[in-house]
Amino acid sequence: METQQTLVNVDDFSTMSQVIIASGSQISADAGAAVANQGGNAVDAAIAATVVSMCTDLGVMAAGGSGFITIWPANADPMVIDGYAEMPGRGLENERFGQGIREVFFDYGGELSTVLGYGTIATPGMFAALGKAWEEYGNIPWADVVAPTQNWAQQGFPLSGGAAEYLLHTHAAIFGWHPDSYKTLHHEDGTPLQAGEIVHVPGLAESLKLIADEGVQAFYTGELGRRIVEEIQENQGLLTAADLAAYEAVERSPICINFDNWQIATNPPPAVGGACLAAMLLLLDDSSVQGWNLATVKQMVEVQNAVLNYRNHHLDFSSDRIAETSKLLELARVGKPQTLLSSPSTIHISAVDSNGLACSITASAGYGSGVMVGGTGFWLNNSLGEIELHPQGCHHLTPGVRLTSNMSPTIARCADGRVLAIGSPGASRITTAIAQVLLNFVHLGMSLEEAIAYPRLHVETRDGKPTIVMEAGIPTEEIAGFITHHFPKRSMYFGGVQATLWHPQHGLSAAADPRRTGGVARGGN
Repeated sequence: METQQTLVNVDDFSTMSQVIIASGSQISADAGAAVANQGGNAVDAAIAATVVSMCTDLGVMAAGGSGFITIWPANADPMVIDGYAEMPGRGLENERFGQGIREVFFDYGGELSTVLGYGTIATPGMFAALGKAWEEYGNIPWADVVAPTQNWAQQGFPLSGGAAEYLLHTHAAIFGWHPDSYKTLHHEDGTPLQAGEIVHVPGLAESLKLIADEGVQAFYTGELGRRIVEEIQENQGLLTAADLAAYEAVERSPICINFDNWQIATNPPPAVGGACLAAMLLLLDDSSVQGWNLATVKQMVEVQNAVLNYRNHHLDFSSDRIAETSKLLELARVGKPQTLLSSPSTIHISAVDSNGLACSITASAGYGSGVMVGGTGFWLNNSLGEIELHPQGCHHLTPGVRLTSNMSPTIARCADGRVLAIGSPGASRITTAIAQVLLNFVHLGMSLEEAIAYPRLHVETRDGKPTIVMEAGIPTEEIAGFITHHFPKRSMYFGGVQATLWHPQHGLSAAADPRRTGGVARGGN
């Protein structure tokens, strides 16, 4: 899928407080701008855009999703708010585990499989994380931050191109089995909704009013939480009222590395995406890389293969991911990918403001459970059913344990005062997409829009064989030990990087990935 890229550049507005947002859809970016126009800062704007995406990027994301928020104020240390999903099932008998799940297959960049059903729904954390971020950094009332989403829910909203593309592949397998979900996302003849069609989600406006009036606790201990738990418990799911009541978003210190003359802050353990991104950047921090030639392609393949193999063998199953992450980064600093090999749908929103505050939010509902809780308008995740993240099975964790995640919301600061908020959706392609964009922008000197639009490659395993998947435009030759699979044009399979930049001399700029119909917007008084 290829769409026209959206780019906004803004001059330095001196004393005016400006905010710029890049998101996966135009209406979510516009929501952030509207909040900024009311006095909101970058965090307010990013939260507003995220809530819109959670409720309108149907299939791609869900209100019952989870994620991470990286925030870096101009005169303080960066921090990460971990709002990722937890294993549910507090208080349940052992025989309840293993129920309410079934595997399905669909075509998305090749045949994929995932596990669906009420038994795949993990304890959602995104609303808790957004509430915590707003409490610590927000500048306007919570109800005003939620208001843009309420407005869209009341009047109906256009289906985004990214959501339409995802539903084209998944509507039958994932969103066709649950009656309320099917009815909302399909025409009477069974075809899925198309991009630009106006969507009305029953119950969504009323649910958002509860969130606006009562805060995020309406989702965890209020009426919404009661409805969610009631439906899940009636249908062989694991999520209990005790799981929702016990959930807390957690502040963590980010992984910080240097890349050229930039300092990079990204998602720490127990997630694994930030560690992989940091390791890739350390291995790519090489003055010999001057452009995208055959040597650079080979180096990128070696780097991705080394880091992702290390992850598969050490990070994913480790009981001490902090120690394994430290070891990974130490080995990456040696600068040789071979050292690691020899060693033992999602959304993203970026926002920065003219005060130097940056916010990067990545959130996911897995591939989607297909469940829309009756009367709420809220879809729920299948985070327990992501096979690539749970090779030991859906229900092997202890209730209360955080799940594994690839998400890597990232913020970078340069010695010259620039600050960049960046991230991407894209499952296992998240880290490789961000690493390539940062290489293009930071090291190779491309503009932000050029760096994001440039073709990408990704190393993965297909049918048990090491494979390089790549978009058209990358220099290619056969690389020993790998099968090559070519995409004829840019594809949302390779993520959807959204980035915003504050430059002390040149002001604000942003770019949305042309692989998804993203949008950028500016606001502020």
